[in-house]
Amino acid sequence: MSIRGNTYMKAVICTKYGPPEVLQLKDIEKPIPRENEICVKVFATSVTASDCIIRGFKVPIKFWIPMGLVIGFKKPRKSILGIVFAGEVESVGDDVKTFKKGDEVYGFDKIGFGAYAEYKCINDKSLLVKKPSNITYEESAAFPFGWLLALHFLKRGNIHSGQKVLIYGASGAVGTAAVQISKYYGAKVTGVCSTTNLELVKSLGANEVIDYTKEDFTLSSNRYDLIFNAVGKKKVKLNCKNSLTKHGKHITVDDGSPNFNIDDLILLNKLIEKEQIKAVIDRTYPLEKIVQAHSYVDEGHKIGNVIITVD
Repeated sequence: MSIRGNTYMKAVICTKYGPPEVLQLKDIEKPIPRENEICVKVFATSVTASDCIIRGFKVPIKFWIPMGLVIGFKKPRKSILGIVFAGEVESVGDDVKTFKKGDEVYGFDKIGFGAYAEYKCINDKSLLVKKPSNITYEESAAFPFGWLLALHFLKRGNIHSGQKVLIYGASGAVGTAAVQISKYYGAKVTGVCSTTNLELVKSLGANEVIDYTKEDFTLSSNRYDLIFNAVGKKKVKLNCKNSLTKHGKHITVDDGSPNFNIDDLILLNKLIEKEQIKAVIDRTYPLEKIVQAHSYVDEGHKIGNVIITVD
C-alpha cells in the first residue's frame, strides 16, 4: 500500500555513487518551506552534465578528496539530485515577499540540488525568477544550466561586439547557449559541431559552421578573437594557439568553478520574453525514466538539453 498523500511526494534518490542505476524513485516526505523559502511544485527539470558528474563521482583522482568533502564520500549528502527546475509556487514562508502561491517560476540551485522530485524548497533570494508566459515549463528547464555557464565563461573571455568568435561543441547545452549569447553581444560566430547538427547551429544564428568530422579549424588560416571550448578540455584538448588573433583568448567550460548571479538570469528572462533566444531540447523523459535519461546523457551525444517532466 502506498504511503503517498498530502505529506509525501515522489523523488529520485541517489543511493550511492555509480552508474545511472543507482538512481531510485521513492516516496519520501514532502518538504516544508522555512520562513525565507518557497516550495515549488516541480513540473520539469533537466539532466545536466553536472548531474551526471555528481551521480558518478566522475572527477580526476586529485579532486576526490575536495569533492568528497563538499558533497559526500560514499554517496551525496543531499540525496535528491537535479540543479534546474521549473514549476509553480505551492506555498511560501512567512518572510517571503517576492513570490506568492501560484507564481510560475524557474531557477538554478547549484548547491542545494533537489529538482528530481515533485516538490522543492528554495530560498527566495536564490537564482530564481518568474517564468515568462511565452515558454513552457519544459523550455524553462532547458535554459538556465547552459545559459549561465556559457554567459559566465564568455564574459570571462571579454565577449563584445565585432569579435570573431568560435564555439567548439556548438550543439550541446552550453554550446547552443553560447552561440545565441555571442550573437546577442554582436559577435560574428562560427560554430563547430558534427554533420547532423550543422543546420541546428545555423538556425541559432551562427554565421558559419564547421563540421569537425570533415575539417580541422586549427589547420585553417582563419583567426578568432575568442575561442570557446564548450565541451571542455577534459573531453577535447584544442591546439588552437595559431587560430587566435594577436590578443585572442581561448577559454573552456571547465576553466575553474563559475560564479552565477541573479542579473544573468534576469537578462535571460528578458531575451526569452522578446523571443530573441530559444530553448534546444533533444529528448524528454518522465521522472520514472530518470535512469534511461542519465544513460542517454552519459553517451555524450545529446543535442542541447534532456528534459525530465514531473507529473
